[in-house]
Amino acid sequence: MQASRPARNPGPSWGYRFLRGCDRVLPEAVFRPVRGIGTAIAMVWMPEQRRHSRDYLALVLGRRPGWRDIWRHFFAFEEALMVKLRVINGRPHRTVYGAGAEDFRAWLEGGGPVLLGTFHVGVSDLLGCQIGGYEAQQVYVVRRRVGNSHDIDKLAERFGGRLHFVWVNEPGEMIFALKEAAATQAAIAMQCDRMEFAARTEEFEFLGARRRFPFTIYHLALIFGRPVLLSVGLPDGRELAVLHASPRFDLRPGEPRGQTLERARAHFQAFLFQLEELLVRHPYLWFNFTRMNPPVGGPAATPT
Repeated sequence: MQASRPARNPGPSWGYRFLRGCDRVLPEAVFRPVRGIGTAIAMVWMPEQRRHSRDYLALVLGRRPGWRDIWRHFFAFEEALMVKLRVINGRPHRTVYGAGAEDFRAWLEGGGPVLLGTFHVGVSDLLGCQIGGYEAQQVYVVRRRVGNSHDIDKLAERFGGRLHFVWVNEPGEMIFALKEAAATQAAIAMQCDRMEFAARTEEFEFLGARRRFPFTIYHLALIFGRPVLLSVGLPDGRELAVLHASPRFDLRPGEPRGQTLERARAHFQAFLFQLEELLVRHPYLWFNFTRMNPPVGGPAATPT
């Protein structure tokens, strides 16, 4: 039997290097239109991603999206990628704090082991690299290993020594892969929106329906005795991100497991409502070019 091809990021293997090179030599007034044309060409060759983009945008916009909407979604993703590539090229990038991020900032200033949950939103990838300007923080980032991952490889090189990757391509691998990281005082960062490699899922209200989301991070909190902070980073210009974060979720000594998980569900749901409000204002910044988290039926709740 022929082995299946390993997953890879879309685009040619030289694409990231090409963009980095152009950014070094072309003025932005020339390079930005070039990126816009390249985005339109990519859209033509990515029908599956266009379909998923259209499905998501129809929900968040409340109307049928047109080609311009889909192009804006693809272009927002490309621009977020450019932020990462510019950081790799040595450009400065810093983070400021949105309302409600006090617990996250307190952790950054005080340190300590924590689980960081994030989403495929804006420039959230950079939270593990230059978060808040606190470059001394050690971070293990849980990721799926794919081909054509030049951006991730180069970020690891630039911030190697404090930025580490835990490669997990099967749900059953996660606990074993995380043991080494959990034995340190470093933060462990993982994404909490994609279903493909979720070991544990739960139902939550999001974009008008009950949908399944990964819930593994809270089970890891119980296993490793760590608090949880959820966050996303939204771009504000080329060299600035605004951090939006949840309150800190802490374990309570002696609390029954069932009660802890009930509190965890409420914690995650509250952040999903916060995320939904952000996406209504910035609809093109959730890079959901895969199948939407599936609805499971039942009426949607109203955020309080």
